[in-house]
Amino acid sequence: MTLAAVVQMTSTTDVERNLAAAESLVEQAAARGAVFVGLPENFAFLRSEGQPVPEPQDLDGPWLGRMADLARRARVTLLAGSLPERVPGDPRVRNTSVLLGPDGARIAAYRKIHLFDIDLPGMEHLKESRSVVPGDEIVTAPTALGTVGLSICYDLRFPELYRELSRRGARVLCIPSAFTVRTGKAYWEVLLRARAIENLAYVLAPAQVGHHGGGRASHGQAMIVDPWGAVVAQVPDGEGFALAELDFERLERLRRELPALRHARLPLPAAR
Repeated sequence: MTLAAVVQMTSTTDVERNLAAAESLVEQAAARGAVFVGLPENFAFLRSEGQPVPEPQDLDGPWLGRMADLARRARVTLLAGSLPERVPGDPRVRNTSVLLGPDGARIAAYRKIHLFDIDLPGMEHLKESRSVVPGDEIVTAPTALGTVGLSICYDLRFPELYRELSRRGARVLCIPSAFTVRTGKAYWEVLLRARAIENLAYVLAPAQVGHHGGGRASHGQAMIVDPWGAVVAQVPDGEGFALAELDFERLERLRRELPALRHARLPLPAAR
């Protein structure tokens, strides 16, 4: 079995404080035996909605350079949950998740496909597409855990993405997030457990929590869900991390005993 950790943070616009908190939490998780550690969405910088990003990053920029050093130092595979990636010639950024190996090398990068543009009463101002360019590539990556599927936050609402990640071999689904308090209370845990059950996969969901300034707040409840839909570890409140053993022999046995992934009929038969 393999030990993995998900981190919960309360990031703000203070980049140095955020990076230092990420380093401390990852190092603590590694000291407890974690070989894979996930950070949440916007781990290095979390602004109030509509506030510009002062330092859009290149993937070889200083924020990821520091996380690469951290992965090497802690000897972990590190999911840098997401950061604002510079888009040449566009004032908007991409919301990009980067997976780093224990040697600090970049294994994969995923740009968030589904953007959070909503019209719920009192939340009409949440229009991610005003400042973010959507991605257009589904990403899986080889790791010490086997194949990992990458996604970010609002992607969680789109089960077809996770079925495709599983079809491409993913045994672990990563969902770093900064869920709003309102939507998080309603369905964060429900959807995470559903994605695990549907795909008979582990779900690793690092999360933002608490108040970030400028009226923005996140639900929290970072967790790890097993392929049977059980929450096997979670951070109840505040900054911290949760650890769980991932049993891939059990995962493969469950997929043999309940071969739903093989039973899927895609494309579905046409209507008559």
